[in-house]
Amino acid sequence: MGWLEGETALVTGGGSGIGRAVVERFVEEGARVGVLELVQERVDELNDEFDDVHAMQGDVSEWEANERAVAETVAEFGQLDVFVGNAGIFDDAVHMADLTPEEIEAGFDELFSVNVLGYMLGAKAALPELLETGGRMIFTASYSSFYPATGGFLYTPSKHAVAGIVRQLAYELAPKVRVNGVGIGYSPTNLSGIDALGQESSSAVPEEIDERYPLPIPMPEEYAGYYVLLASERDSRASTGTIVEADSGLSIRGADEPAGGYDL
Repeated sequence: MGWLEGETALVTGGGSGIGRAVVERFVEEGARVGVLELVQERVDELNDEFDDVHAMQGDVSEWEANERAVAETVAEFGQLDVFVGNAGIFDDAVHMADLTPEEIEAGFDELFSVNVLGYMLGAKAALPELLETGGRMIFTASYSSFYPATGGFLYTPSKHAVAGIVRQLAYELAPKVRVNGVGIGYSPTNLSGIDALGQESSSAVPEEIDERYPLPIPMPEEYAGYYVLLASERDSRASTGTIVEADSGLSIRGADEPAGGYDL
């Protein structure tokens, strides 16, 4: 019997990277999984590959998509026990000095609508069902939820906001719903860049990133076990408001940036 036997989860951004790895591991552990995914091709792949997955196309920054994802997951599987807020985009570690005011405004609107608003709307949509089951919320946080230098001027504040979402919701929803996060360090996940800034996706591990970490860079599937643990009612019952720092030891070494972090 798996750790999540008989449970139902909803994962946003579950078509690639960390999200896809979480979906696969949840199914392996006995769960049935709804997925809200932006890219239709990935939706089709998930539905073709898994019997216990119901994937839907939609934008996490839109309330209707989140509400529909919850409704369809419950209609398909009868309940909702776990919500995983995971969809996100990156800012290519861009520095403030390299952005115009107009680029800051456009980049903020695009990135925060996914990385922050998307988590808030997903949590709001899932809450009524999670109250019925005594469920759990799990959010994909980051090393950048605590420290600078690995993200940029837009991404790092967005991931600090995720830490605030975890702690505030844990406070608001206790004891009925537990809320935790996983602070990812780095993994080649093909994370999308900001369209408004002309940034593209990349799954390569930059050499300078690789050299910063005490441990080898994990693949997405190596993070999935943290989500299983936090999704398990039996095995993480004492945790809420917690973000597990799964950063390959970067926090004990630091990002090895020069003083000030940038040559102005």
